[in-house]
Amino acid sequence: MMQNGRGASLALIALCQIAAMALWFSASAVVPSLKADIGLDGTTASLFTSAVQAGFVVGTLVSAFFSLADRIDPRRFFMAASLAAAIANAAILLVEPTSFTVIILRFATGICMAGIYPVGMKLATTWAKGDMGYLVGLLVGALTLGSAAPHLFNALGGIDWRFTLGAASISALVASVGILFTNIGPNAAKAPPFDPAHALAGFRVQSLRLANIGYLGHMWELYAMWAWIGVFLNASFAQTMGAGGAASTYAALATFAIIGAGGVGCVLGGLFADRMGRTTLTILAMAISGACALAAGFLYGGDPVWLVALCIVWGFTVVADSPQFSASIAELSDRRLIGTMLTVQTSMGFLLTLTSIHMIPWLAETVGWRYAFAALSVGPLIGVIAMARLRAHPDAVKLANGRR
Repeated sequence: MMQNGRGASLALIALCQIAAMALWFSASAVVPSLKADIGLDGTTASLFTSAVQAGFVVGTLVSAFFSLADRIDPRRFFMAASLAAAIANAAILLVEPTSFTVIILRFATGICMAGIYPVGMKLATTWAKGDMGYLVGLLVGALTLGSAAPHLFNALGGIDWRFTLGAASISALVASVGILFTNIGPNAAKAPPFDPAHALAGFRVQSLRLANIGYLGHMWELYAMWAWIGVFLNASFAQTMGAGGAASTYAALATFAIIGAGGVGCVLGGLFADRMGRTTLTILAMAISGACALAAGFLYGGDPVWLVALCIVWGFTVVADSPQFSASIAELSDRRLIGTMLTVQTSMGFLLTLTSIHMIPWLAETVGWRYAFAALSVGPLIGVIAMARLRAHPDAVKLANGRR
């Protein structure tokens, strides 16, 4: 099979990441439609997303314990995971959408994601040449666009939830083939002998621990925002446009733009961080996104233009820092264990999201959408403190060629 060089491989890795990650939010993107069609309750709607998170945590824990991301050819790992995830997601079309079987299939999809997201990042880092932040930013930007894609499928499909799920599964099937045409870069290192204790390095080393705490603060906000911003906008637009198809369509398109803006934020943030510093970028991005989380509710039910404008800024900054936490882990870790350290990091982060994702609908019902998102600002605050401490740590000289 023909293999590609650096530029072609990186481009193809990013495209495959976009295609495969469409599965992550394929079910949660159709929640407004299912609520309108079959009266889907809030708890089940939450499980559409959190079941994927839970499955991802289980998958990443198993992968980290056995160091699979460092011991298996990442291309074949990615291919097998994408294929299995596409099948699990497509199977939802065969069952009743309110049944518990859907939750099981979403859980299975999440398990498979452990072989897609961190593995794709590890594969990209093998090509780094002083541009780690940019490369990981490219990959997380691809993840972001992939996560936004179901909302576009949702709008283009006339809010037909079957179209959205089917399109996401086909997209992942394409990714499972495309990844085999990439190549592994020269920075790949031979995995050390199997030792489950390797997975604990992210907690034992202080600089890694601080980077992981920063990441956890970031993740507290990110996926809850992504999971519920579409429902938030749909409810807000319904107050100004009236409930119905127009509000749902505009909300889906706006959600695609908001989450998609994060893809641009990841790439530009990576370029900025490689030149100005990892901690500089993460502190700035979390400060802005936390402020947006506090402000969004005050525009709820108001002029959609101003609300969407604020949310686009939020969407841009809420994930612009994400690649830099991963780049920091890659730069601070033993090169032989980068895949495992990235897997451990993402496992912890997505475990935390199980709380924040379920918290938002409860808050929306208890205090209303005007105040629900404000609770997410706590995460960025903790993240800013952790990254400020990492900036002062001696190991910070390893970040971005000495640019803290």
